[in-house]
Amino acid sequence: MEEKSKQLLAQPKWRIIDQTTLGDSFHALQSFAMDDTLCSTIGSDESPPTVRAWVHQKTVVLGIQDSRLPNLRDGVNFLKSQGYNVIVRNSGGLAVVLDDGVLNLSLILSEKKNKIDIDQGYDAMVYLTQKMLNTYGLSFDTKEISTSYCPGKFDLSINGKKFAGISQRRLRGGMAVQIYLCATGSGSDRAALIRDFYEVAKSNDSTKFTYPTVDPNVMASLSELAGQTISVSDLMRDVLMYLKDQDADLIASQLSINEINQYDFYLKRVIDRNNKALEL
Repeated sequence: MEEKSKQLLAQPKWRIIDQTTLGDSFHALQSFAMDDTLCSTIGSDESPPTVRAWVHQKTVVLGIQDSRLPNLRDGVNFLKSQGYNVIVRNSGGLAVVLDDGVLNLSLILSEKKNKIDIDQGYDAMVYLTQKMLNTYGLSFDTKEISTSYCPGKFDLSINGKKFAGISQRRLRGGMAVQIYLCATGSGSDRAALIRDFYEVAKSNDSTKFTYPTVDPNVMASLSELAGQTISVSDLMRDVLMYLKDQDADLIASQLSINEINQYDFYLKRVIDRNNKALEL
């Protein structure tokens, strides 16, 4: 596993798109349009492999299954009453919380010449995260934390407390492996918000899909787990230092003119899907 993970990360050139400091002006729907755009251009070899980093202010990102909750509108209104924006993403998984203490990273690679196994993509992100956290003397387990929000077999946890989750998206020959890392703040407060959302949006109604029973005690931020502040900017530095240590050529950039045109298309599609899912 480790050797294959290294191979995926050992790119001669990485394009870096850092959107961690855009603040309130950067909406979460824009992030999903960004990754779709980059999957397309990287999948066609128009762009080199890319690391994109971003942060969003107080947003709950729902999964497609969440949009089928019997009392969704009540749940969305509850989240809005707590000061959160609410969107539905166009990929798998369930509800997650984003705020200024959560770093999101995408590794976006081309599958044009060689298909990338699903587990290999996950393993590469796990490997990168471990290299980042070695700086703080932290190691973690990779296994499902079933009572966390958005549980999955690639949950990352320390002493049973989840601090990160990983997902993937494939589009037009490109693959995006995405992780959210809770750097600062209260993991249990974030989990309690999603627990309360499900209680409102599901109520006592029966559902075909089994939604998680979220336990706030099984989630924490890295800062809480480490007993020291590990900020979003600290983790961003650690990512870049690891890639630089692999002798990769790091190129900071934003979207090209052609990508901007594609981005407009993908953003409209993401917005339309979101509005349909939320019945707005």
